[in-house]
Amino acid sequence: MEDQMVKVVGERFCVPYTMELVVKRKLQSFSKTLYEAFDATGNFLLQVDGGVWKFQKKRVMKDPAGLPVATLREKQALSWKHQWMIHQGESSERNHFLCTVQKSNALRIKNNLDVFLGNRYKDHGRDFHVTGSFSSLSFKVIRANTVIAEFSGDEMTQSLRQYNDCKG
Repeated sequence: MEDQMVKVVGERFCVPYTMELVVKRKLQSFSKTLYEAFDATGNFLLQVDGGVWKFQKKRVMKDPAGLPVATLREKQALSWKHQWMIHQGESSERNHFLCTVQKSNALRIKNNLDVFLGNRYKDHGRDFHVTGSFSSLSFKVIRANTVIAEFSGDEMTQSLRQYNDCKG
């Protein structure tokens, strides 16, 4: 497979080197959790918020200025595979669609997710595969049999290692 630059959200989130991120989870209330991502030197990069107990599950990813980068919405459908639709900014318009994330197999206990990018990069099948476990807080993102990101840590602080984020 030829190395292809893949910009899912935008070029400003692509780096040509391995980057360590620290993700902190903050419980704001019984029904709301906030995730914040920092680089290794402590610079604030991203924030993801959203309620847990709302009928329509929605998460908004924001940049350091508080501007929406992407919105994740759970697709309300009668399906064994939970599916999330991800759009650029706070949009839900078709022309701002970025990707779909769904469980690979609804009957498995281990979390396996498939990511299907919008038509811009579509060849066939899934574009990324995420495998891991919520109980061990350990995940790997795989593209074409190559690990491109790893996530591991404890309940308070997690570490994410990105491998050449936009390279294939």
